[in-house]
Amino acid sequence: MAALVAIIPIVLLFVLMLGLKMAGHKSAFITLVVTVLLALFVAPAMDMVPEAVADKSIYGVVWWSFVEGVLKAVFPILIIILMAIYSYNILVESKEIEVIKQQFTSFTDDRGILVLMLVWGFGGLLEGMAGFGTAVAIPAAILIGLGFKPMFSALVALIGNTVATGFGAVGVPVTTLCNEVAPGGSASAEAICETSAFAVIQLSPLFVLLPFIILMLTDRKPWLKNLLLALWVGLVSVAVQFICARYLGAETPAIIGSIAAIVAIVVWAKVVPSSSENSESSERSESSELSEQPKFSAARTFRAWSVYLFILIFILVSGALCPPVNDFLKSNLVTKLPLPVIDSTFKFGWISNAGLMLFLGATIGGLIQGLSFGRLMRVLARTVVNLRNTVITIISLIALASVMNYSGMIGAIAAGLVAITGSFYPFFAPLIGAIGTFVTGSDTSSNILFAKLQANVAGQLGMTGQSTFFGATGSESNWLVAANTTGATGGKMISPQSIAIATASCDMQGKDGEIMLSAIPYALLYIVLGGLMVYFGV
Repeated sequence: MAALVAIIPIVLLFVLMLGLKMAGHKSAFITLVVTVLLALFVAPAMDMVPEAVADKSIYGVVWWSFVEGVLKAVFPILIIILMAIYSYNILVESKEIEVIKQQFTSFTDDRGILVLMLVWGFGGLLEGMAGFGTAVAIPAAILIGLGFKPMFSALVALIGNTVATGFGAVGVPVTTLCNEVAPGGSASAEAICETSAFAVIQLSPLFVLLPFIILMLTDRKPWLKNLLLALWVGLVSVAVQFICARYLGAETPAIIGSIAAIVAIVVWAKVVPSSSENSESSERSESSELSEQPKFSAARTFRAWSVYLFILIFILVSGALCPPVNDFLKSNLVTKLPLPVIDSTFKFGWISNAGLMLFLGATIGGLIQGLSFGRLMRVLARTVVNLRNTVITIISLIALASVMNYSGMIGAIAAGLVAITGSFYPFFAPLIGAIGTFVTGSDTSSNILFAKLQANVAGQLGMTGQSTFFGATGSESNWLVAANTTGATGGKMISPQSIAIATASCDMQGKDGEIMLSAIPYALLYIVLGGLMVYFGV
């Protein structure tokens, strides 16, 4: 009964967003209000409140857990999200995004390679840098401009925008996941690296399978070439992402891994003869031809890529790649706020967070691209205004997750799941993450909702020690926690928000249901494979 009551906020979020088609920010805010009421009046009556705060005033517990949620939402999650979108908006404002688009479409006449480059390579890079729909919208729009059919363009963009989302927007989802389960809400660098590496291991088969599916959807005839290319690109991607995750953390796997994938695809295109010069893709519009693309000088290329280049430099220099710099940033200008009643301390580094690195890199790149500082600040202001609903959504979701945790609702749900699934729970753990992304449209939001749930289940299953997972040694609890983002990346493929972005980009308004139906089989395969990896890795 406690589990059934505790799950009410999650079910309500489903009903509001999917059943009543209510906007995400409204749904999240209403669910937050209901969660607070349940925490105040129902959780104590059903003895759900954890022992650590059971002797405290429930009003104080709820208030300070709400405060903690708001602080964690703003510092640094919302700052990173805003700065990530700001970096992309600079490229749009300076029109340098057009140069980047043209460079991606000028190096091959093999349509399979071109599609893979756009939705896997460039899409992954966009996800790593900005996230929040850019990795679906831009590749899909480019493909349509090159003559590919709208349904095909939408589907391959959705399939491609999956594994990278765990480390999207400079690693916000996994960083948030780790902070949600860490004591005091601030995870150690080692915990983030370990969980990031586990996520890559759990997703590893999909690094090969998804490129193969994308290539086969583009052209089924050269299946052997498609398989070999998928193996080449997938193995390069997963190897680079694992190294970045294990030794650098959550900020760079999607960015550097996607760059490595782009390089791998270019090398393949230069070394292996094109197999589609004399064949036509079934997914290409009959009247369309790839246009001749202009050549760009090194200086022009540097200018177009300067935003992303400087962001990457700042992230690498401030991160694990330069320990002295990293140690200095983390030990200076750090705010610590004690949160009474719930016995927690909120910490925020003003000069060590990824949001500042995004701002500095994007602003310097924007100046190089010819935008004045005043114009850049106007772009930033527009970005903040345009994301106001996202601000409400993220704050509401993180606050309700915090309230659910301290009031005992997360623990009650965990106990119910363990009772139902028992030792088979690890197989279903990615499904929980996928449901969260399906409802909220965000890997980050899914991790906010279910990180503590996964950690609590790990505790109830006795997964509290160290073990070896497919050759990698680490915490059993972190392995199960990582499963949440593994599943969340699969749910991204069929989330209504992602599909809405795809329909808008491909001018397919009203075809949301058709796109979702075409993507569901691939999403189910994705989630099942993720579940098997998690289960057999335990």
